Amino acid sequence: MKKTVVTAPVGRQGVAPVLLTLLLGLPALTAHADDNSRMLSSQPQPPDVRLGPLFSAVQQAQFYPDQKTFADAVPKFDPASILADWQMQKNQRNFDLKRFVASNFTLPAAGEKYVPPAGQSLRAHIDGLWPVLTRTAKSAGRYDSLLPLPKPYVVPGGRFREVYYWDSYFTMLGLAESGHWDRVQDMVDNFAWELDTYGHIPNGNRSYYLSRSQPPFFSLMVDLLATHEGDAAYSKYLPQLQKEYDYWMADSDSVAAGQASKRVIKLADGTVLNRYWDARDVPRTESWLDDVNTAKKAPQRDKGELYRDLRAGAASGWDFSSRWFSDAHNLASIRTTQLAPVDLNSLMFHLEQTLAKAYRLDKQQDKAKQFADLAEKRQAAVNRYLWDEKQGWYADYDSKTGQASPQLTAAALFPLYMQLASDKQADRTASAVEKQLLK
Repeated sequence: MKKTVVTAPVGRQGVAPVLLTLLLGLPALTAHADDNSRMLSSQPQPPDVRLGPLFSAVQQAQFYPDQKTFADAVPKFDPASILADWQMQKNQRNFDLKRFVASNFTLPAAGEKYVPPAGQSLRAHIDGLWPVLTRTAKSAGRYDSLLPLPKPYVVPGGRFREVYYWDSYFTMLGLAESGHWDRVQDMVDNFAWELDTYGHIPNGNRSYYLSRSQPPFFSLMVDLLATHEGDAAYSKYLPQLQKEYDYWMADSDSVAAGQASKRVIKLADGTVLNRYWDARDVPRTESWLDDVNTAKKAPQRDKGELYRDLRAGAASGWDFSSRWFSDAHNLASIRTTQLAPVDLNSLMFHLEQTLAKAYRLDKQQDKAKQFADLAEKRQAAVNRYLWDEKQGWYADYDSKTGQASPQLTAAALFPLYMQLASDKQADRTASAVEKQLLK
């Protein structure tokens, strides 16, 4: 999902984008000078930044039932040139915005509906879908929001025309079951490439997903590949495993106790937990109008804070669950960034354990011990702060209230899945889940 920012004089109007930004007062990426400013300078801009007020006008016009449609549209000409044309024409009599969009953008194709052969078994149906859902994008158009990847990958299908991070782990389990280890390898290589290129694995391979990641399943992907390739997989992907960790733990050394920064929350006693976060605090490009309308329902809330919480909810993959809300019936009460989620911190425990193993195999014993100690600290922190002794299950920790959230969700099972729960905690959690979640 990355592209180069054009700085030369452009297109039909011959106006440099930088000058256009000044003349038209286009909104820059609202960011604070962290990973967000780096994203603007070195990575492709998402459509809402490239097109500024034109993007807003098209989404507000609601020409398409899915707001992702225009987010995925490809400009036929330089976006700065299109924007300048729109600024000149928009107030003219009989100006037709929909016709203007059709003349200047290529909308994503609907795609043919897949019809499986009659009488297939479930396994045959799944095997038949793999080639249908496999994409190759070694290169992308200059103004396309799609980000190229070096190897083929499997997409969810339908409106989801790109690869998604945490979905892909479960896709890869299916590929492995079907014997497609070559594709599993391709997808691990793609994510490793993204870590090398962007410093993290984006939510999906679109420019508008670059400001956030998703649940960090990369270490489990390496685990999966190692069941087929052997322990050499850990050494091979050790640099990328470390980059994944560095991304999630950025600012952990510098943030003050009782404060939060980027993806870390430091508690008053110095304990570090992770949270979901997005580097931008504007409406999501792919759901722009939805977020604008949500903000209208909470006039008392700071809009930037609300938009970031919505984006962080999308980064969690649980978009949207009432586990993030202070009022279970009100999306506008979302507060994702003040929570230390149990699933995320369980995944970080696994990442620390995997790094300890990878460094041990690489004969870097000091680093191996460092990460083994970090995993042990994480385990203690999860069992201290994210375990609700009274209720008997794991829950997200609210850094503002200093308490575990009262809701029981399926995320409570992550400490069992990652094996950081004691037998007693596992039994109590399993019992609660069986009684309250399973039907």
